[in-house]
Amino acid sequence: MSALLETIARIRREVCELHAELTRYDLVVWTAGNVSGRIPGYDLMVIKPSGVSYDDLTPELMVVTDLYGTPVSSLSADADGVPAQWENPDLTASSDTAAHAYVYRNMPDVGGVVHTHSTYATAWAARGEEIPCVLTMMGDEFGGPIPVGPFALIGDDSIGRGIVETLRGSNSPAVLMQNHGPFTIGKDARSAVKAAVMCEEVARTVHVSRQLGEPLAIDPAQIESLYDRYQNVYGR
Repeated sequence: MSALLETIARIRREVCELHAELTRYDLVVWTAGNVSGRIPGYDLMVIKPSGVSYDDLTPELMVVTDLYGTPVSSLSADADGVPAQWENPDLTASSDTAAHAYVYRNMPDVGGVVHTHSTYATAWAARGEEIPCVLTMMGDEFGGPIPVGPFALIGDDSIGRGIVETLRGSNSPAVLMQNHGPFTIGKDARSAVKAAVMCEEVARTVHVSRQLGEPLAIDPAQIESLYDRYQNVYGR
């Protein structure tokens, strides 16, 4: 049990600290947006509480749920050996919890999920238009265009289903949910935050490029080469 408690404490601390990156890179306003992280080896996740200011977030406020979005405090005491000691009756998990949980249930390699309403990426989402791969940085990070997911309402796992359907079989760790905004995934929460930062950067750059004229496409074979090098060679 001590190992589980230590892991939960670590993930809560990491998820809390990573929210500061969202404000640092101007990806969110007010209390919008969220970061979550999977608890390795358990069907559990940690996510930001709903409606709490970014300046007020602490590791102890991060909400622990199962992979259906049910708070750990409501689980039976012996479920997976997890005690019900993280209950905070004054807090509820983010309104996007069901979407994050659906991704974790259906994409077992994903260890982190991020949602923002960053300006440029959300503007592309409002248009229902994918971001074309016209930058080598996009080839490196996304392995192609950043795709658009279907329109879906908050409240159940509809958004999660759209994320999974869109990103399965795609190199991209980012999806622009139509009329909503970007969601990103990663091997852990930090990787998902990096993807969110890079998604906004390329969304802005490609938008600016289009104001000057039509961006030049990169040959798919070159995109594949860029992606393979960056993912498997660069920095090793």
